Amino acid sequence: MKRIILFDGDCHFCDRSVQFIMKRDPKAMFQFASLQSETGQELLRKFGAPVELDSFILIEKNRMYTQSTAALRVCRQLNGLWKTLHFLTAIPKPIRDTVYNVIAKNRYKWFGTKEQCPLPTPDERKRFLS
Repeated sequence: MKRIILFDGDCHFCDRSVQFIMKRDPKAMFQFASLQSETGQELLRKFGAPVELDSFILIEKNRMYTQSTAALRVCRQLNGLWKTLHFLTAIPKPIRDTVYNVIAKNRYKWFGTKEQCPLPTPDERKRFLS
């Protein structure tokens, strides 16, 4: 089953995260759409989320996960030791999301915004929803 990740298409850190996930997802379980895209906005409306929601989002089994929960659920599916990070879900969500929010609030300052998008390979392009 495909899982959909919604990400901030203007954020350099978010773009690098998508590239990171694709390299560790050889079964291509994840598809991607930017939050700003028509598809991203449509999915937010479908799940009753505010269209201005600014979070890393995972849609899996017809459920929407945000913030640290989304990131850790993605880690669980990746190749390598990344799946071991899922144990962090044992930490209460308010604590995990506080750390997540500090990174999210400062991501433009710390990592910058994208000047231009890297050109995906044809195989990578298939994984992006328009």
